[in-house]
Amino acid sequence: MDKVIVYYHKESDTMDIWFGNPKDEHICEEAGEGIILKKDKDGKVIGIEKLYVAKTLGIKQPLPVEVIVA
Repeated sequence: MDKVIVYYHKESDTMDIWFGNPKDEHICEEAGEGIILKKDKDGKVIGIEKLYVAKTLGIKQPLPVEVIVA
């Protein structure tokens, strides 16, 4: 995959950051402090999930989104 995909889920206050194909997710492993590593069948990390994004950052309004392509 030649791009990073970021999803913010307002209802669950989670953010998924993919630098591999999300369809290749095979297993998830908690890394601590609300961080989950998403791995393919070979154990390679292809994504990260952050739990409680707005709560962790102390944000009370919906997160603004800015996309910068370099």
